[in-house]
Amino acid sequence: MTQSAPQQQRPAPPPPRSQYLKEINSRLLPGTAVPDLLPPAVRADAHGVREAEVPPAAPRATRGSLADIPFDNAARAPDAAALARPRDAGTGTGTGPDTWADVTAAEFAAQVLAVAKGLIVHGLRPGDRLAIMSRTTYEWTLLDFAAWAAGLITVPVYPTSSAIQARHILRDSGAVACAVESVDQARLLSGERQALPYLAHLWQLDTGSLGQLAAAGHDVPDTLVRQRRAGLGPDSVATVIYTSGTTGLPKGCVLTHGNFLAEVDNAIELLYPLFKAISEDPAATLLFLPLAHVLGRMTAVGCLRAGVKLGHAPSIRTDDLLRDLAAFRPTFLVGIPYVLEKVYNTGRATAEGIGRAASFDRAAKVAVRYAEAVEAELHGTGPGPGAGLKALRKLYDALVYRRIRAALGGRVQYAICGGSPLGRRMAAFYAGADVMVFEGYGLTETTAAATVTPPLKPRFGTVGWPLPGTGIRIAPDGEVLVRGGHLFSGYWDAAAGVTRLDTDAEGWFATGDLGELDADGYLTITGRKKDLIVTASGKNLAPAPLEDRLRAHPLVSQCLVVGDDRPYVAALVTLDPEGLRHWRMMRKREYVPAGDLVHDPLLRADLQRAVDEANELVSRAESIRRFTVLPAEFTEAGGYVTPSMKLRRAAIVRDFGHVIDELYAAEG
Repeated sequence: MTQSAPQQQRPAPPPPRSQYLKEINSRLLPGTAVPDLLPPAVRADAHGVREAEVPPAAPRATRGSLADIPFDNAARAPDAAALARPRDAGTGTGTGPDTWADVTAAEFAAQVLAVAKGLIVHGLRPGDRLAIMSRTTYEWTLLDFAAWAAGLITVPVYPTSSAIQARHILRDSGAVACAVESVDQARLLSGERQALPYLAHLWQLDTGSLGQLAAAGHDVPDTLVRQRRAGLGPDSVATVIYTSGTTGLPKGCVLTHGNFLAEVDNAIELLYPLFKAISEDPAATLLFLPLAHVLGRMTAVGCLRAGVKLGHAPSIRTDDLLRDLAAFRPTFLVGIPYVLEKVYNTGRATAEGIGRAASFDRAAKVAVRYAEAVEAELHGTGPGPGAGLKALRKLYDALVYRRIRAALGGRVQYAICGGSPLGRRMAAFYAGADVMVFEGYGLTETTAAATVTPPLKPRFGTVGWPLPGTGIRIAPDGEVLVRGGHLFSGYWDAAAGVTRLDTDAEGWFATGDLGELDADGYLTITGRKKDLIVTASGKNLAPAPLEDRLRAHPLVSQCLVVGDDRPYVAALVTLDPEGLRHWRMMRKREYVPAGDLVHDPLLRADLQRAVDEANELVSRAESIRRFTVLPAEFTEAGGYVTPSMKLRRAAIVRDFGHVIDELYAAEG
């Protein structure tokens, strides 16, 4: 790496004086301490900014583990609502606040203790691996903490995993027990038992297995669980989470209790508007991300650590999720761009359906202008929103923005968004609509977020600056490197029985992602190193920005940009069923057979406008020249996306190679 100048720590700037700051602090309980957070220390050389690092905002854990959290909460505030669960456990959805029942900290700790004793009485020993294969449910989190209290290591499995995928994870991790949610998953794993010689127990959650475990452990003394907990420390392994496996078999990332504590403790301090008590609305969130995904898992741990009421939404079908949001009424959300894009697109479709699309579009532009004016004020580059813009925002708040917030439950003030870029325009829209989005970037290997938007310094279009306690380095080839207390111990090595470290001598982990740091330490992700496309003319380009922009369009479900060793860039596009249904109604194309729609000139014209808009992000040489619409979606069942909805590029290019060839042949 090029020799860099000595690291310089800039002094913390004075708090910005703005309406935005006043609004944030007015929501906090009187006397709430606002943390004094330092900006990144930035290191640059002749080629640009190479490093950004932020000191920890929370002390490093030197004792204890995640297993202590429920018991510490019960000792501190036994009657506080720690979680909420649906009264109708059969559906997990409801239509009113009375459909959710609070679970106090004392009740949750008692349940964790009882299930932990049941695991012990079934012969599970400290360090044994317990797999959990379920949707996002209360039982998932309960079993997770009970397993930790019993000294176990949990291994999440996506509920949509195939038999081959589940078998690989259970066999590679050496799981001795597995809890599944449903009879279908039980049957799937039962068919694999001969290939899983270590799997001694298979429990089914929807038949009351946790209650049975608790009953079985009734006579186990509480002191035995306390001994198991006392045997854990920050360096003890908490979980082995397997990567999505976009290019091969998933690898098990070994995360310690200390990794999680470093992640959530610093996130709680940085994102204080979310996690600190709010005067009128106590902090609460409804988790709908898969708990098999590190971001969902970190959210559950962080909420319990911070005393934020946590609910679980097992269904991510649009109707089910919107119903759950309306009933639970969270104050903040943690999700992926798809959810925020879906709410936006649904809002616009509704407006278009009643002839008010132009009004919605004007409201969207006002929200973006307002947010960008606030952004400029917070960075000292502008005076903030003027009187006229404030008046327009107030007008459209009553007409449009309030409805957007209502779709999110009515009380949401903030959202954490990760997994893929949300985009500057969408982030600014939500900020202008009074839902501040904190974008983040991270991996399973970094226990979720490595960077996140700082609350008082948003820079739309970036993924923020380093989480406190984290360093970001840009390698000479543009790859993003990360180090910090949340960085994993290494990859699980089943054959050797140890983990395989994957960092350099200075502790830097190569993420495989490409990015850039600006002068203030904000990170922008530009693509994935292994996904780089090199055209026949030698032009290098990252497909992610184009794909992300196109996926944000209401008609588009997925997009794969191609062009390796080809004369120009092209794309395969799949259609979103709900977006297509609305389009057919508005364009009076219900009579057109579904199979003919991919060739419909009106549809292609609307998609071309979306492509043209995406092409504004890149140069002419990097722009999409041609595209084709596929008649079916890329699905997990088809092997084209991972459980976390990442594209399996090699599989798509292999199976749709003839379509790609036709794209280029048509030009010739």
